[in-house]
Amino acid sequence: MISQLLVLIVSIVVLWLGAVWIVESAARLARRLGLSDLVIGLTVVAIGTSLPELAVSADAAFEGSPDIALGNVIGSNIFNVGIILGGVALVRGINMSRQIVYRDGFILLVSAILLAVFLSDLHLARWEGGILLAMIAGYLLYLGISREMPDEETPAGEFSRMDIPRLVGGLIVVLAGAHFLVESASTIARSFGVSEWLIGVTIVALGTSTPEIATSAAGLVRGLHNVSAGNLIGSDLFNILGALGLAAVIAPFTVGAVAQQSLPLMIGMVLALLIMMRSGWQLSRWEGGLLVLLGLARWGINVGGW
Repeated sequence: MISQLLVLIVSIVVLWLGAVWIVESAARLARRLGLSDLVIGLTVVAIGTSLPELAVSADAAFEGSPDIALGNVIGSNIFNVGIILGGVALVRGINMSRQIVYRDGFILLVSAILLAVFLSDLHLARWEGGILLAMIAGYLLYLGISREMPDEETPAGEFSRMDIPRLVGGLIVVLAGAHFLVESASTIARSFGVSEWLIGVTIVALGTSTPEIATSAAGLVRGLHNVSAGNLIGSDLFNILGALGLAAVIAPFTVGAVAQQSLPLMIGMVLALLIMMRSGWQLSRWEGGLLVLLGLARWGINVGGW
């Protein structure tokens, strides 16, 4: 059991390192192409930090652990919106743009509702996964075509030839880390008699969210509000549409009833976030504190055995 715990910890560290390589290299490339910081946060940074969730959920579905696949996404999304974004706002209020609220936030809400509809029968079919993937592809295509001008200076540095192998190496590291994370988490869950859903929505979700924590903290320190907020909202979008969409296409899966019961809470948290962001076009410190409390309460419900 000690060896499995060590594998779990090492896998989380490997996922974080791989995501950092991907995010840094991709951000430098995006900056060279003249993309705005909001688009960078919503696309290359969000996708890079979401690769652990994508790899873990796809591997879990393929290995026959659907509760880990879904629990990872729901847990990560609640952690991102509640604890990370709320924590950033609690330290320093975040100014919001209209695009984040009316475009990206609204799409996130629609995606969460659509996922709940698809899982109303506790099954995510291959064609439903295909729809989710088509939605994220269309969203990314739109952002690429919109070509918003840069608005803040992203500390991405200059793009070099070494960024290409860093991108490839980061992807390989993330995929390997995801596989061992799923294996160790499943073994630990069975050994302690804990459900895979609980492991997925807590420990695995926390582990795959470490890149979002690092990226958002860096954005906060540098005063890049659009990078911090865009990263987390884009990451949640990619988790639902990309991670679960790919997992369902690879291996359609069925989940337990407790997973279905958690979806309304995720939708409610996204809706509350949109209302807060629209109020005064910023996420104030007290609103950030409220989001943190909601996120912690949700984790408490899971640990309590709901």
